[in-house]
Amino acid sequence: MATTRSLLSERRNPFLLTLAVLIVAILVIIFFTTDTTNRFSSFYFPSPDLKSNNSNPSTPKSQLFLHSAPNPRASSISFSGDGSSKLDERGEGKGVSGDGEEVTKEFDFRWEICGREKGSEAVDNIPCLDNMKAIKALKSRRRMEHRERHCPKPSPRCLVPLPLGYKIPVPWPKSRDMIWYDNVPHPKLVEYKKDQNWVRKSGEYLLFPGGGTQFKDGVNAYIHFIEKTLPAIDWGRNTRVVLDVGCGVASFGGYLLDKDVITLSFAPKDEHEAQIQFALERGIPAVLSVIGTQQLTFPDNAFDLIHCARCRVHWDGDGGKPLIELNRILRPGGHFVWSATPVYRDDPRDQGVWNAMITLTKSICWRVVVKATDANGIGLVIYQKPTLNSCYDERKVNNPPLCIQKNRSSISWYTPLEDCLPPLHIANSDAQQTWPVWPERLNVWPSNIFELNIEYGEERFYEDMKHWEVLVSGIYTFDLAINWSSFRNVMDMNAGFGGFAAALVKEPLWVMNVVPIHRPDTLPVIFDRGLIGIYHDWCESFNTYPRTYDLLHSSFLFGSLTKRCELVDVVREMDRILRPGGWVLIQDSEEIIKKLKSMLQTLHWDTSIHKGAFLVGKKGFWRP
Repeated sequence: MATTRSLLSERRNPFLLTLAVLIVAILVIIFFTTDTTNRFSSFYFPSPDLKSNNSNPSTPKSQLFLHSAPNPRASSISFSGDGSSKLDERGEGKGVSGDGEEVTKEFDFRWEICGREKGSEAVDNIPCLDNMKAIKALKSRRRMEHRERHCPKPSPRCLVPLPLGYKIPVPWPKSRDMIWYDNVPHPKLVEYKKDQNWVRKSGEYLLFPGGGTQFKDGVNAYIHFIEKTLPAIDWGRNTRVVLDVGCGVASFGGYLLDKDVITLSFAPKDEHEAQIQFALERGIPAVLSVIGTQQLTFPDNAFDLIHCARCRVHWDGDGGKPLIELNRILRPGGHFVWSATPVYRDDPRDQGVWNAMITLTKSICWRVVVKATDANGIGLVIYQKPTLNSCYDERKVNNPPLCIQKNRSSISWYTPLEDCLPPLHIANSDAQQTWPVWPERLNVWPSNIFELNIEYGEERFYEDMKHWEVLVSGIYTFDLAINWSSFRNVMDMNAGFGGFAAALVKEPLWVMNVVPIHRPDTLPVIFDRGLIGIYHDWCESFNTYPRTYDLLHSSFLFGSLTKRCELVDVVREMDRILRPGGWVLIQDSEEIIKKLKSMLQTLHWDTSIHKGAFLVGKKGFWRP
């Protein structure tokens, strides 16, 4: 039999030679024009869903995160839309992907503006907190039931209007001290707080001097006073993750950022309804919530320190359930800083509250570490949660009792407040809680995490961390040329272990890590890493005002959502909470990406698709 070489060398077979060259050329063209992400898409995995068959442990790590050289014509998130999505005035026609592929719009929907007859109310509408039909039907409001979530069914499919004169927000860090008045035009709060040095109007701006009821010498002096009173707090090292209850305009959390402390501020939407909106417009982490009849949407043992400065919560009310809830989310050994009139005033009413607080804190084994008064006569008391169960066991009266773990809800989502104390779990042989130190805790598997599925354990944690470091630096920063300094308020809609946020920790932004309730509960890991997050169901609206985030990020979220609700409702919610000029960055299956792109086109967003797996979209100022 003739060899291939001799066969090709024969003059009578030039056709075979030409055919062989042609076949090789075709194969080379097919290989190099096929998107690298598609070729290796099975190795991109969401964080941290192992069950999606996106991980192949036998594949070398070097093959997992291949990326191409930057395309000079690719859409860059650092500047405005470049026409990558071509829309007519009705949002119809065809768009063009980032790879130059023409994508025909498949989704057909005619949007309408929400509540034209309601005027300014529609501008700040939060569906699950402004459901007046459900609120009016409540039998009681005594325990703040009217400030809790009451989501309308079906979800609204209209777009919230923009405030008259709305502008692109003031960039960080200037926004901490000044914001556009037209973006949050709430004169009542400005008038109400003018004597407390919280906020004042100056021309087109609202200014935040850094004062407050408890901050007579300014918030920086107050922060220093706390650490001087108890040096063990050690801002930015021992104390990294803080919860500020009833936060005013969140200046406490805003100035703690200088100490490398991430503070999540929360307050209800009440008569001072704009305070959380002010905080988010300033670029300070905040969320709408209330201690009413339900648990806060955080895991057990989450926060290093909880702060309350005249936060108007009756801690001893309802049998002490509000303080028992703080005990649940405060990590063992963590501190509660309470600065309120009962701490330092002697009138009968304040002393009655103080005596009730003494009884309640003793019953849950909190000890008073220090009680102090500053030069202005403003006092505070600092409590500490125990690290061992021995105090609970030694109580003469077992009230409140220890919780029976099997009877407890696994995730705090519409979960009633408890009247029991969760037992303290000890992770190591020394029977001591390991206190994590920042920033080392960011990249270390938490030693006190219990009852996580073995698939989501320590090994997967480190794999996930490396995955996000490479993806953020390679695809997001290098390929997409993202300018992270152009974003301040960022949300990861499916945060997993918080790897996306961890990879961006040195950037001048903060990330709200959302763990969907239908996904594995990784939120305890996120908090233990020194990051902040929250539980949420994306089939409902999020507890935030419209126009509060600069960037929404998602990794393999939407496929599982389609089994529970319609994508159009999630897209509408994304449009509600994203600022005009803000961006979405979505990694998902090709099918989901195409569906989302066609939906965003009807909203007149600029969109592009990168490597068939990443959807980039920019929201404009268009309203129907």
